[in-house]
Amino acid sequence: MKKAPKATAAKSSTATRIERDTMGELAVPSDAYYGVQTARAIENFPISPLRMPRSVIRAMGLIKRAAASVNQSLGLLDKKPADAIKQAATEVIEGALDAEFPVDIFQTGSGTSTNMNTNEVISNRATELLGGARGSKLVHPNDHVNLGQSSNDVIPTAIHIAASETIQRQLLPALARLHKALDRKANEFDAVVKIGRTHLQDATPVRLGQEFGGYARQIELGIARMKRAQEALSEVALGGTAVGTGLNCHPEFSAKVMAVISKETGCPFKEAVNHFEAQAAQDSLVEASGELRTLAVSLMKIANDIRWLGSGPRCGLGEINLPETQPGSSIMPGKVNPVIAESVTMVCAQVIGNDVTVTVGGQAANFELIVMLPVMAYNLLQSIELLATASNNFAAKCIEGIKANEERCKSLIEESLAMCTALAPEIGYEAAAKLAKDAYKSGKTVRAVAKEQNVLPEKRLNELLDPWRMTEPGGPVGSAGG
Repeated sequence: MKKAPKATAAKSSTATRIERDTMGELAVPSDAYYGVQTARAIENFPISPLRMPRSVIRAMGLIKRAAASVNQSLGLLDKKPADAIKQAATEVIEGALDAEFPVDIFQTGSGTSTNMNTNEVISNRATELLGGARGSKLVHPNDHVNLGQSSNDVIPTAIHIAASETIQRQLLPALARLHKALDRKANEFDAVVKIGRTHLQDATPVRLGQEFGGYARQIELGIARMKRAQEALSEVALGGTAVGTGLNCHPEFSAKVMAVISKETGCPFKEAVNHFEAQAAQDSLVEASGELRTLAVSLMKIANDIRWLGSGPRCGLGEINLPETQPGSSIMPGKVNPVIAESVTMVCAQVIGNDVTVTVGGQAANFELIVMLPVMAYNLLQSIELLATASNNFAAKCIEGIKANEERCKSLIEESLAMCTALAPEIGYEAAAKLAKDAYKSGKTVRAVAKEQNVLPEKRLNELLDPWRMTEPGGPVGSAGG
């Protein structure tokens, strides 16, 4: 068999061949592996530069390869075309034929153009492997490559496979690294006591390690959410064919194909409990996107806190020092900005926007089919990939290099008027509030004013105003602020 051709960015010549489909004849570039239906889609949808994600094309190849294997085992496909389809599909999986997938994301809402694009590329490459000419349909795109399938069950299945596999291979490892980095900092900073803040105003003390422990827990919960997203994606539509009835499909086809793909990807997939639900709606994609949006909200909070904590370095909070990654200003020499955290917040904004598109797409279901699958796929996969790369970069170029500014943390604690909260259980809320106001007016610390006014014996005062003690539960019971 011939080796896979090298993928090229564009067709190498203007020569064409004529192909025919049910709508008539059309010229196709002579060196193209795609065929007439793909050529029609190129003409019909000159909308954007956006193309189906590589992970979806890979998933399409996985489906077509497994389908050929299963159809052969079921006695529905002869060995020669089955073997050729499997080799051609492998080349699709590996990316050797990526240049042959030129169809716009904004196409037929079922993704039929992408399914036929895949069928034609595999058909023509398989035909070539068997010694036939491209376009001759020695291996037929519908009768052989698409045997037992419909665009209406293949495309949603490919999206589920692509999303789950990308979560498994990219996002979960990135989140694991970020969680480990935050957890390490939580331990490293556990002895650093600083002022807490609520409403962006001074509050009672916390340990810097406790703050970072909260961030680590957010990412730990984010990992659990991604696994729930994978569970939502585990049921697939394959086997329902056109409208969910399974017409023209062997009853064992779906289960056998998904067993193969589950083994190859390491992600568990199973035939849908109800094919009408699986094809008429994509609540599973909406659910997965919602989990991604929640992760984005978590990352936005963490990144913004990191920016605030590192603000300054002299005229801001300055409680942590961030790694210096690049000059921050074209006019202010020496300025360094929290650029890594800023990049994370922009990714989060994009993911939240993508979720809106997926949600609207999920509403675009009428009767037996949902008709915004390509744009749902594009946005969902972009969200997964962006969150993966941003999380990994955040860990590597920011979190892992953060240092605590312990002296700054100590000095800000003594300046805080919220220190009076620890005195309230013993001197009362009203007296503690007056103490805070007196301290504010005089410009002195709560400790200094309390000593001047002899509100408590000095030993007891020092016990109550011990910042570390305030970071632990217990002590005198009273109102704890808000």
